[in-house]
Formats: sequence, C-alpha cells, structure tokens
Amino acid sequence: MSDHAVVDVGDVRLAYRTWGDSYGAPVVLLHGLGGSSETWEQVGRLLGEEWRVYALDLRGHGESDWPDEYSVELMRDDVLGFLDELGLDRVGVIGHSMGGVVAYLLAQEHPDRVERLVLEETPPPYPRDWVEAPPPEEAIDFDWPVSPAIRAQIFGPDPEWAERLGEIVAPTLIVAGGPDSSMPQERIPDMAAAIPDSRVITIPVGHSVHEGSPQQFAEQVSAFFTS
Repeated sequence: MSDHAVVDVGDVRLAYRTWGDSYGAPVVLLHGLGGSSETWEQVGRLLGEEWRVYALDLRGHGESDWPDEYSVELMRDDVLGFLDELGLDRVGVIGHSMGGVVAYLLAQEHPDRVERLVLEETPPPYPRDWVEAPPPEEAIDFDWPVSPAIRAQIFGPDPEWAERLGEIVAPTLIVAGGPDSSMPQERIPDMAAAIPDSRVITIPVGHSVHEGSPQQFAEQVSAFFTS
C-alpha cells in the first residue's frame, strides 16, 4: 500500500504517493498525459523494496490542483519545487510518456538534481504529424485543457529540447514499448544517440510498459539503478 500526502509548490498543491523506507535513496515517478500517481501502484510497491519512491500527480491531474495553466515546462518547475520542498537533493527520475518529457527537461535544466534517468515510452523531441484527440464522453480524472496544451508541445516540440539532449549528464535508460505501442518508435534511436550516456531496451507490451509488465519493468530499472 502507498501513503498519500500533499505539498504546496508555489501556488500549486501537488498530491503524491510514497512507498518504501523513508531513509532509502529517492526515486521520483512521473506519469503520462491523463494519468496519475495511481498508475504506478504496482511498480511503486516493487521499487519500494529497495528505494524511497515518490509518485506525483502532475498539475491538472488526479488529486493535484487544476490551475488552468499547462505546459511541460511548468510541470518541470513543479517537480523541481517538489524536490526542494521535500529536501530531496539528487534523485532517480522515471518518466512515462509526457512525464518522460518533463523528466528530460529537468535533467537538461538541473543536471545536478538528477542522479539517473529512465524515459519510458517518451516521445522523442522531433516534430510529427498532428493526430486529433477529441474530448472523451465519459468522466475523466484530469483537467481536459491539459490535453491540447501538452499535445501541441509534444507534436511540435521546441527545437531547443532536441538541441539540449547532449546536456543530459545522468546515465539514461530508454524503455521502448515495441511494435504494439501507440507511440511512433522510429525516432527513439535518434534520441538515444543524442544523450551521451544512454541505452535502449524494448519490453514489447505497448505504450504503458510499467502497467503492462510491472515486474519486468521494475527489474530492468533496478538493475539500471544499481549498475
């Protein structure tokens, strides 16, 4: 079971879950667009056997504030504020999809704060054709304006994101979901080549690897963190 808590970062209240020994080395989990910390329940419990694990609800998602202002840069700054508020100096960061973009922007901007970096099914920072995503008809657990704001950035990323991949000094593990993923896979090698100390593995279960194969994902991450 995870513990739930909240912390104020500037004007935004962030909810988060924790697993593991409070004295363990810290690992931060960042979910994808439309997700929440709940998606990490199985992996958080598994990683909590070795580390102190924190999973955030990013702004506009889950139980965190929905402030009607959204970008991956704001989310990056929220994560930095979260680290500061909790007194976490250097952390391992695992980001899924949108959360991976937030994670590598943090590693670019604040390399002293990221010990190791895991990018799970993270969209490479290269432009691609826009794909429409109509509002869902059923109730959702996130603020819908997050979707068009973040998708616009992911499909038409700031060129600086790609230019600065070489500034990531943290050892980086890139986890691809294989041919069944809803995310195009062809530019993942380009992203990996641009990050100085990186490698790619494929766990062919689709876009949400940590939910589709939590045990294998946790084992691969654990091996990477201790290598």
